[in-house]
Amino acid sequence: MQQLRIVVIGGGAAGFFAAISCAETYPHAQVTLIEAGREVLGKVRISGGGRCNVTHACFDPAVLVQYYPRGNKALRGAFTRFQAKDTVAWFESHGVKLKTEPDGRMFPVTDNSETIVDCLIETAKAVGVKIRTGIPVISILPQPSVSSTAPTEKEFEIKLKSEEVLRCDRLLLSTGSNPQGYRWAKDLGHTIEPSVPSLFTFNIDDPRLQDLAGVSVESARVLLPAAKPVLEQTGALLITHWGLSGPAALKLSAWGARFLHDRDYQTPLVINWLPQYNPESLRKMLLAVKSQLPQRNISANCPVPIPRRLWQSLITAVGIGAEDRWAGLSNKTLNQLIQELNQGQFLIKGKGVFKEEFVTCGGVRLKEVDFKTMESRCCPGLYFAGEILDIDGVTGGFNFQSAWTTAWLAGQSMGKWQ
Repeated sequence: MQQLRIVVIGGGAAGFFAAISCAETYPHAQVTLIEAGREVLGKVRISGGGRCNVTHACFDPAVLVQYYPRGNKALRGAFTRFQAKDTVAWFESHGVKLKTEPDGRMFPVTDNSETIVDCLIETAKAVGVKIRTGIPVISILPQPSVSSTAPTEKEFEIKLKSEEVLRCDRLLLSTGSNPQGYRWAKDLGHTIEPSVPSLFTFNIDDPRLQDLAGVSVESARVLLPAAKPVLEQTGALLITHWGLSGPAALKLSAWGARFLHDRDYQTPLVINWLPQYNPESLRKMLLAVKSQLPQRNISANCPVPIPRRLWQSLITAVGIGAEDRWAGLSNKTLNQLIQELNQGQFLIKGKGVFKEEFVTCGGVRLKEVDFKTMESRCCPGLYFAGEILDIDGVTGGFNFQSAWTTAWLAGQSMGKWQ
């Protein structure tokens, strides 16, 4: 039987997983993985603070897709074929046990990303994947097949910087958010959605947040009121030296990635520090405190579930002094305090980064890809996996999961004879 020649360009998580999936399923296929850099799996090594957040313990596809600002509809069917529980099973069957942390993130029990890196490299070699590093690709051209015994009528000609030319029957692009990968996809007939940052912190210069770095609120709601429709997220919120971070801010940055980019990261932000209270219930509670503890100091007696330092900053912002007592709280000041607690108005003045993570939205337009096989609808024999697609998830292992899923599907399809 004539060997099917398959080339994978991009030595990241998606590239390796697709190459392995293909080689394990189709032993007759000749699978070559090409990486421009000297080192493979670089993002895997640094992810999760060097521990590698492999996936998230969310095992219902209908729920899992809700963590993807872009790609959720396309991934719905894909996750019914390969989802987080399949990722866990795959790694365990290859000798890597994962553990679940309280927030749902899953890591190798070793807490070391090298465990994942070694597993992928060793498995790829064991199933016959040829790994070539330090091999920059110059161009990719579809060509009529030059071999009378080739299993397809078309092949791809891949020119390398070394002047070597590779030919293959099937080609997978798993180049991440690399502009060169986007150019190749465009040259092969695809539309590229513009790439903009996702998953970032908010720069906010506001006296209410000064000197509060490190203070966190367990559950706050953040909103972008200028977005249409209004975007909002609820979760833990962390005050930093430069503004705001934490899951609520990061999730909002992901869902609002394009809106925030279009606004040049300058837009109002509303913070509800107490989403468990509506304005009326908050008013009743504060009036009860005023009635029951009239001589108590307002600053020293925080009756709501937020850190005392934050409470003191917010009451100062509405003009309550350090020695003021509850008995002297006017209705006007009470209204201002309720507004500050439930609808605080802030201004985003820029974006920061989230630790070592760098996620973008944008990439190959999803309607141009068959999500049953990950094959291009524009160029037969061309496949995609990972971040080159216009898919991105919030923090917590979701971006890796979409990489594993799209890569597995591509690998299952690329090796089939047609």
